[in-house]
Amino acid sequence: MTESAVRLGDAGELFLSGVLDYRTGPELRKQGQALIKTSTAPALVLDCSAVTKSSSVGLSLLLCFMRDAEAAKKPVSIRALPEDMREIAEVSGLTELLAHP
Repeated sequence: MTESAVRLGDAGELFLSGVLDYRTGPELRKQGQALIKTSTAPALVLDCSAVTKSSSVGLSLLLCFMRDAEAAKKPVSIRALPEDMREIAEVSGLTELLAHP
């Protein structure tokens, strides 16, 4: 089983990795929210390049992190959205929202 994690980079990147599903989502949500609150970077990049698999929970995490960034008055963008997350976003009508910088 792939370990899932979220960590904050020096330049305001929030790196998500591993499997994003109902088992990992709640803890990643708490960790990511705390990291966004403590980030001193002027903007936030949600980097999904190390996500190996995602259910709709992963998409929900991104939306929550976007809301956290907005609350912290930080512009947010998404980098390297995996194909499975992109497909869920398309079906859900969220593609435009996720592409919005």
